[in-house]
Amino acid sequence: MGQSPDANEVKEYTEFLDTLGEAAAEITLPMFKKSVDVINKGRKFALDYDPVTEADKLAEKVIRKLINQTYPDHNILGEELGTEKNSKSDYTWVIDPIDGTRAYICGIPTWGTLVALNDGIRPLIGMLDQPYLKERYVGTPDGAYLNGERINCRPCTVLSEATISTTDPTQFFACDEDLQAFNRVAIKARMVRNGYDCYAYAMIAAGFMDVVIESGLEAYDIQALIPLVEGAGGVVTNWTGGTAANGGQVVASATQELHEKILTLL
Repeated sequence: MGQSPDANEVKEYTEFLDTLGEAAAEITLPMFKKSVDVINKGRKFALDYDPVTEADKLAEKVIRKLINQTYPDHNILGEELGTEKNSKSDYTWVIDPIDGTRAYICGIPTWGTLVALNDGIRPLIGMLDQPYLKERYVGTPDGAYLNGERINCRPCTVLSEATISTTDPTQFFACDEDLQAFNRVAIKARMVRNGYDCYAYAMIAAGFMDVVIESGLEAYDIQALIPLVEGAGGVVTNWTGGTAANGGQVVASATQELHEKILTLL
């Protein structure tokens, strides 16, 4: 399985991400920092709370519509509306219309629209669009970019000099053992800054942070961020060094050397 798109195809798909980012922003921005209805989808981890807003649903609908119009043979996997399968293609667009819905509800601009194109083997390209900050991060096989300008991870190789992050150590680890593993790393870091959802991965790619450690992720939470971090020179795997594309326990690091040290601690 899997296809190997040529450079022209990669360029075409990457440019299409801009179209998707603009379309989603037309939905999400007018509702941001406004009073929006919040629906509880049910239990997540130990909490009986998993919020979704109308903005999440409408943004995913418009993204899906554009994909279906432009690439009708492609598959789609989205957080809010599930899977659309097509046996004619290995390509799957992976969508999280608002990653960081809690931040969105609270008026904090660390949420983002995530879209990846998986070629049947791996996420090939990925976008994190933060329209309130006017920041669009794109990861490709040729590198990572912020608003068209190349970005790179910083060359941190020592944990005692690293800044690390997780979305929420009090509520977002899948189990106590995972939280304890995170704490083993956090206690050795220079600085810990939590609560940034997908935006923390962008900060690794842009050279401002060094490590993100999370567990309990879904494929749509991480696939767009893998090409971004890797395109900037970083590393993204699960906690045992395997693929992170399916979610679960995920760690992203600025350098391979730092990554290996963290895997040992985890």
